[in-house]
Amino acid sequence: MKKIFTLLLVIFFVAGCQTIPKDALTLSPESLAERQMQTRKYGTNNEAKILAGCAGLLQDMGFNIDESETKLGLIASSKMRSAENAGQIVAAVLVAALGGGAMPVDKEQKMRACVVSRPTGEQGKDIAVRVTFQRIVWNTHGQVTKSESIIDPAIYQEFFDKLSKAIFLESQEI
Repeated sequence: MKKIFTLLLVIFFVAGCQTIPKDALTLSPESLAERQMQTRKYGTNNEAKILAGCAGLLQDMGFNIDESETKLGLIASSKMRSAENAGQIVAAVLVAALGGGAMPVDKEQKMRACVVSRPTGEQGKDIAVRVTFQRIVWNTHGQVTKSESIIDPAIYQEFFDKLSKAIFLESQEI
């Protein structure tokens, strides 16, 4: 009985072992392009001022700061917005009028922004800032209909333009 148990245990562990593909940890060209779009480097070593500028900018954009850990270079924020779509509402009305019953439509969304900073360059003289934006959409039945990263270069460009201005103003103590 003990031998059978040991044999089954060995078979269980061997069956669970798999090799990892060589390219499993290789980033695709698309993800590298996204990372470049989401990251900027600033020629200062004052990470606290940059994070303060990021927090102020996110609040100016309507985000609430959910978590902030300056020692780790992290800010997580979110805001709730309407996700109503006129096309979905018209389709739902048509389905209901044709006797199809109530069709759920998108109702609200949570927009999330996460900022991560880290020292880079020679002896940490520069600070790299990466921001990511995501959204989660719920329908009228309370179900999640979308959970996606926002990949719009204009949004990231606008964020970093405003951040550069905020950092400049803060460095000039204006």
